[in-house]
Amino acid sequence: MFRKIFRPRVVVGAICIGVCLSANARDLIETLYHADFTPDADDEIPRFTLDGELGVLINTGNTSAASVKAAVNADHETENWSSIYFAELLYKESGTPTTERDISAQRFFTSAQFDYKLLTPGRRLFMYGDYEDDQFTGYEHRASLAAGWSQRVWRNEDSEFRYSVGPGYTFIEAEEDNESLVNDGIIVRASAEYKYHWSSGAKLRQFVSTEAGEENTKSRSETSLSANVFGSLAMKLSFILNHETDTPEDVAALSTETSVALVYQFF
Repeated sequence: MFRKIFRPRVVVGAICIGVCLSANARDLIETLYHADFTPDADDEIPRFTLDGELGVLINTGNTSAASVKAAVNADHETENWSSIYFAELLYKESGTPTTERDISAQRFFTSAQFDYKLLTPGRRLFMYGDYEDDQFTGYEHRASLAAGWSQRVWRNEDSEFRYSVGPGYTFIEAEEDNESLVNDGIIVRASAEYKYHWSSGAKLRQFVSTEAGEENTKSRSETSLSANVFGSLAMKLSFILNHETDTPEDVAALSTETSVALVYQFF
């Protein structure tokens, strides 16, 4: 009889001890690492936003010129992933009635970043890739890949701040007369983005990024302010800085761009 009564008590006691130890271990992990055992989630999941940007300038008469800037920006949120897609096209040409038009800018750039959400809210692992074809930088084209740590430091009704940093590699194909200027190799990429929303619908965005390599460091800063015109249509003012430490002799290290464009939000 003692054996029949004693065994269930041992099993129940073991279960209690196991549960208590598991709960204590869970509490210890939460205390040491500030971990949350629920997936990182945003307010609206799934969510997909897509907006297009277009700016056009055409001159005729004594000076004949045309300028086009177009961009597409998409943001996709799921339970486990936060993804950002971007593509931009810039084209400029100018001349006079007696001369042919000369192309002064021809650039295509596209990028994508995929953040995998960890259990702790706001903390993520990212993968990034971009491709650029600019006819006035001394390169035929170049591309970058990077991966590492990403974190959304905060997000509330008014503002949001996020950053990412990690190692990567850049692939560059230089023009024929700039074969010595091949700065491909291992890089460290870092980026940060701040957004602020006013109750009126106006938005401020500040984005900075840098890709530091052994021979060259490429940095970009974009400041933009947009205000709703009506419905899904907005007016956007942008100021962009691009800087490189190692460029051909006939290419300036710092280039700036100021633009005004219409932005339409499709989704």
